[in-house]
Amino acid sequence: MRLLIAAATVLCVIVGAAQGWAQQPAAVQVGTTAAERRPITKATEFVGRVEAVERVEIRARVTGFLQEVLFKEGESVKEGAVLYRIERESFDAALQQARGALLEAQGNYANATAQRARAEDLVKTSATSRAVLDERVAAEKAAQGQVVIADANLKTAGVNLGYTDIVAPISGEVGRSRLTKGNVVGPDSGALTTIVSRDPMYVTFPVSQREFLKVEESARQERKQALGVSIRFSDGSAYGETGRINFVDVTVDRATDTVLVRATMPNPNGVLIDGQLVRVSVASDKPEDKVLVPQTALIVDQQGPYVFVVADGKAKVARVKLGGESGPYVIVEDGLKGGEMVVVQGMEGLRPGAPVVASPAPPPLTGG
Repeated sequence: MRLLIAAATVLCVIVGAAQGWAQQPAAVQVGTTAAERRPITKATEFVGRVEAVERVEIRARVTGFLQEVLFKEGESVKEGAVLYRIERESFDAALQQARGALLEAQGNYANATAQRARAEDLVKTSATSRAVLDERVAAEKAAQGQVVIADANLKTAGVNLGYTDIVAPISGEVGRSRLTKGNVVGPDSGALTTIVSRDPMYVTFPVSQREFLKVEESARQERKQALGVSIRFSDGSAYGETGRINFVDVTVDRATDTVLVRATMPNPNGVLIDGQLVRVSVASDKPEDKVLVPQTALIVDQQGPYVFVVADGKAKVARVKLGGESGPYVIVEDGLKGGEMVVVQGMEGLRPGAPVVASPAPPPLTGG
C-alpha cells in the first residue's frame, strides 16, 4: 500500500513539472544592435529638378537650303564650332550686288558734290541763280543718303552671309538634330537642336514658406554660409557630389505658396542630365547629437511607430518619435536615449514580454 502511495506521489510531481514546462514559452532567437547616439547633420528633403547652367536652342537666322550638318548628336562641342551650314551662293551674290550698289552710290555722291561746288562758284559770279545752287546741295545730300543706305545694305548682306554658318554660342553637349540636310530652314523653322552645359549643373526646388523659414534660420546660424545640398536619384541611390545653395528667388509663387531655391552641383562625370527629377536634401553644417536605429527595426501600428528592445532577457515595446532618415537609419527624437539593444531580426511573431535569446546583428548596408 505504501508502495502505491509513493508511486502516485512521484507521478503527480512529474505531471506537475511537465505542466509547468508546457506553460513556459520557448525563448525567441533575435538579432539586436545598439541604438547609437552620434552627431549627424539634420537634413530636410524636397523634390527638385536638374537644370543646365547654360542652355541654348540653336536656330537659323536666314532662310535657305540646309547644306551640311557638321556635328554628331550627343557629342561635346566647343564655342564657335560650326554646327550647320546653309547654302551660301545666293547670299554671296547678294553681298556682291550690295557692294556694287555702294560703289554706284559713291559715284553719284562724288558727282553731286562736284556739281554743288561748281554751282557755288557760278553763284559767286552771278552766272547761275541761287535756286540752282539749292538744287545742287539737295542732290548732294540725297546722294550722300544713298551712300549710307548702300553701305548699310552691304553690311547686312555680309551679316546674312555669315549666318549661313550656324555656330555653337556656348560649349556643351549638343542634342538631337531636328532637321537633316536638304531641308529649307529659316527663322520660322524652330529650334534645330539644343546645347546644354554639363559642369556644373543647377538643381532647383520649391520650398514652402514654413520650410523656407527653417532653412533661412539655419543659414543665419551658420553666419550666412551657403547650406549644403545632396541629392538622390529616383532609384534611391545617392549622388556622390555635394552642392551649395547659391540663389533664393525674390518672390513667392502665389499659386503654391513656395519659394524657388537653386543650388549649384558639381557634375565632373556628366551623371546629372538637364531636366532630371531628383530628391534634394538640404543640411545645416552644424551637426546635432541624435539617436539612430536601423530602419529594419521600425514597426508601425495604429498607435504609431515602435521598436522592440531587449531588457532582462525579454522583449519590451518602446514607442518612438521619428525625425527623418539618415541613410539606412532613422532618427529617433524621443523614446530612446541611446545604448538600448534594439531588435532588428526575428521580430516575426515577437510579443511584448516574450523571453528572447539575443545575438549581435550585422550593421545595415549603406545605400550608394
